[in-house]
Amino acid sequence: MKNTLLSLNTYNYRRGGSDAVFFDHQRLFQSLDWNTVAFTMHHPKNEASDWERYFVDELEFGNDYNLLQKIVMAGKVIYSWEAKAKLKKLIQHVRPDIAHAHCIYHHLSPSVLSALSEAGIPTVMTAHDLKIACPAYKMLNKTGVCEQCKHGNLWHVVKNRCIHDSLAASLLVSVESSVHKALGLYKKNLDTIITPSLFYRDKLIEWGWDANKLVYIPNFIHYQSYLPQFKVGDYFLYFGRLAPEKGVDTLVKAALAAGIRLKLAGTGPYEENLRRLVPDDCNTIEFLGYRSGEALRSLIQHARAVVLPSQWYENAPISVLESYACGKPVIGARIGGIPEMLKPEETGLLFETGDVSALTDRMLAVQSMPDARIETMGRAGYDFATSTFTVERYLDGMRTLYQSLGVKFKH
Repeated sequence: MKNTLLSLNTYNYRRGGSDAVFFDHQRLFQSLDWNTVAFTMHHPKNEASDWERYFVDELEFGNDYNLLQKIVMAGKVIYSWEAKAKLKKLIQHVRPDIAHAHCIYHHLSPSVLSALSEAGIPTVMTAHDLKIACPAYKMLNKTGVCEQCKHGNLWHVVKNRCIHDSLAASLLVSVESSVHKALGLYKKNLDTIITPSLFYRDKLIEWGWDANKLVYIPNFIHYQSYLPQFKVGDYFLYFGRLAPEKGVDTLVKAALAAGIRLKLAGTGPYEENLRRLVPDDCNTIEFLGYRSGEALRSLIQHARAVVLPSQWYENAPISVLESYACGKPVIGARIGGIPEMLKPEETGLLFETGDVSALTDRMLAVQSMPDARIETMGRAGYDFATSTFTVERYLDGMRTLYQSLGVKFKH
């Protein structure tokens, strides 16, 4: 007999960082000889799955819907009876030992948590973002970092148009979160919330979550897949989404002020805005588009340093670990979980988020550092990450948590 892990996530393909964790987590437990079962939404990009007959119908908010479809979609966002019914059938078929939710919010909805609770299955969820506190996920709107809903008045979501600066979308999400909160769909049906950063743990406690329901288990990456390159390059690198919350505009302005080489690897909704910041005759800033795999690793390996200029409460960015794994120091914004992953003056440098002048100073400091000093920082980052953010630590934390919820390991 084998243990069975049921993993819940919106997508069954690697769309973003949380989806990567969803897949990597399953793979780790497969390596322990567990059966792994996935419950997600149908999507054209999904990986093939033995369980896709149980998946819920595709729901993509960017698609064109008629009025009736929009009404049905709004209902599913708040509470998906379809997801609950299909998950009940899956549970009857496989009877998992534990369920682990990742991103389930709009597409599956917390109706799936009700189904798991009713079936008596211990259930945990990894907080990849702040949705279980902030209706808008990020505690961020067009005015900057925002915590106005902390004391329970979710009307601020509508007033500030926190969702895509849209009144309709913000109203829907405000109603959704109000219903979920009133019914206690997360607090009543989840046994434990896993936070990959201490910052998220503390922030959720600030917003009313019971500290006894929260456990810190840091992220990991497979370092054996990376080859550290401690030789110092001649450019700074940002890789990730080009979105307003990432603070890349601060980085572009600082790079222009410092007169240093900067490469930007990524795409996103803010790309055109960023390009307009760069003068036509500038040849020091390059937009490289989306990069992944070996192409991205090579970019990191040959950089002088990686810059993470975020302007929202980042959780525990895998990009920091990837940079360390490639032997590179990190210049990071002092916000969210970034500072706990960075040792100032040892594995990199910190600056106040959104401060162009401060970031300019940090980049100039790294530009003028002797190569030997930067190599030392790169080695320190590699050593820190490979001794702290390990697969073994992650697995030990998860097994301990599962066992505390009554899971008996059968091997």
